[in-house]
Parts: sequence; C-alpha cells; structure tokens
Amino acid sequence: MNYQHAFHAGNFADVHKHAVLARILVHLRQKPAAFRVIDSHAGAGRYDLLSDEASRSGEWHGGIEQVWSEIARLPEVCRELLAPYFEAVAACNTGGGLRTYPGSPRIVQHLLRSQDRLVACEFEPKSYAVLAAVLRGDRRAKALAIDGWTAIEAYVPPKERRGLVLVDPPFEDRADFTRLAEALAVAHRKWSTGTFVLWYPIKTREGSGALSRRLGRLGIAKILRSELIVGPLREDAGLSGSGLIVVNPPFTLEQDLRILLPTLSLILARGADPAGQSIDWLSP
Repeated sequence: MNYQHAFHAGNFADVHKHAVLARILVHLRQKPAAFRVIDSHAGAGRYDLLSDEASRSGEWHGGIEQVWSEIARLPEVCRELLAPYFEAVAACNTGGGLRTYPGSPRIVQHLLRSQDRLVACEFEPKSYAVLAAVLRGDRRAKALAIDGWTAIEAYVPPKERRGLVLVDPPFEDRADFTRLAEALAVAHRKWSTGTFVLWYPIKTREGSGALSRRLGRLGIAKILRSELIVGPLREDAGLSGSGLIVVNPPFTLEQDLRILLPTLSLILARGADPAGQSIDWLSP
C-alpha cells in the first residue's frame, strides 16, 4: 500500500496511534529529567481535514470525528486517559470545531516541556516544507529533511538517554515490514533502554503476522503489541486494522490500553466485530 497521509489524516489508525503516543509522553513527563522524541517519518505535522485529499477519502469522519462526537458520553476513566490527546487536537482547532488534524510531530510538540526535545524527520519535499513551518520558532523542536530509515540509526541514543523513537513509515511496498524489524534490531542494540513505537497497517493477517514473528525472534525482552481491527481482513478491503508495537513500554501502558481499546473499538468498528482489538506480549 502507499500510505499518503494527507488522504488518511485523522482516521481510525491515527486515533489508535496518537492516543497511545500521548499516554507514553504523559508517562515520560512524570520525571523531571529531559527526554527526546525522534519521529522518523514525521509527515507534514498538520493536516486540513477539508482539503481535497481528506475530503476525497473521508476517512477522518470514521476516526477523529467519530470519537470527538462521543467525548461527553465516554466513561470518565476513558476521558481522562484520552485527555492529553484530545487537548492536542483541540489546540489545533479554534472555536470548538474540527477542521485541522495534528500529525505526530504536532502532538509531541504540544506535550513537550521546556527541557524536552523533538527531532522530526521527513524526506518528501512538500511534506517537509509544511513540517518545517509548523515547528519553526520552537527551540525545542527541529525538522530535518532526512530519510527516516537512516535517521533511526543516526540519532540513537539521544544525549538525554530518555525518550522514544516513533517509526511510522508509509509502507510503499511490503519490504517495509522487513525494514521495520531490521531497523528496530539495529536501533535497540545502540539504545536498549529506549522506548520504540512502531506502527504498521493491517490488511490481512499475513503481513502483520510475519512482522510479529520477526520481532519475536530478535530476543528483545519487552515488546507489547496492540491491534485495532475495524473492518474485514481481505486484500481488497483496504486498510482494515492498525497495529502498534511498543518496545520498553511504560509500566502503566498495558493497563491503560486494556481500558481504552475496547471503548475505541466499539466507537470505530463501523459495524465490524466490536471485539476486534487485542493486547499481548511478543516476548515475556
């Protein structure tokens, strides 16, 4: 698949990915020591939900708009867990409406403290230009026009020795599944205590299953997997699920996900099996 994010911004996969990202950042903020976020495939950082691309796909209507409209009816514990993510979305929209969706760099930027840093990498020229404009003037954040796969190895470990690497490639071909495992293996050898968040699309069980087996063979001690399925798993069905791998997750993350994912599944399943979510460990 070719995951051009302007068409998919704010869809169910973004809700899954960014809600988890926000929970990890909240955990990192609990200690006073600085942390660094390395976003390897950062994208544009901000997306107009009324643009031609977003209007053509309409995916955000079944993602952030659906969850946004349910905020008041969510269980209190879910509202609390989603609050940092919702606040980042609200910060990009004035007047209470929903017109702009923040990409991962903008969500990270919203949750950084004065001592924390963000390195956002984007190689595609048009996306990089928007990203640089989004982050311009913020001394905590830097946009780099560099290939994301190169950046994963080049920028770890960060000097802070705390933080996370977010790897969210476009999956332009099936080889990206292999590259994802290979990149994690190299980066983890250099920074074994870092948190790594890897996103992958789910169309069928073949690709995601092979990735999980590769990751399981790496011998990394703490790999938490979270999947959200919202449609039928068929090759011709488009994007049906969202997968996240979190290496060295915060100790609170598993419990947070066991509260959040069933609720998100009920809201986003689009008539599919509302039990289409799972949380497990690929290694003990």
